[in-house]
Amino acid sequence: MNKLIKALGLGLFTILSCNLGFSQDQAGPVEMADGMRQSGKIYVVIAVILTILAGLIFYIVRLDRKITRLEKENG
Repeated sequence: MNKLIKALGLGLFTILSCNLGFSQDQAGPVEMADGMRQSGKIYVVIAVILTILAGLIFYIVRLDRKITRLEKENG
């Protein structure tokens, strides 16, 4: 379980550091993001992304527990 937390933390750090590097290349405001923010659709996008990430994390944790249980039974 500790390895899983370290792996998720490293993955999150990598994604965020890459995102910060790309965000500095923009010269002006992003029109699409402004339009989505004004119409309220940006919250739907964020909710979908968070739901997908939560599902993936739940799946990984559940899979890790099953594998750990099988290793204890066989080993």
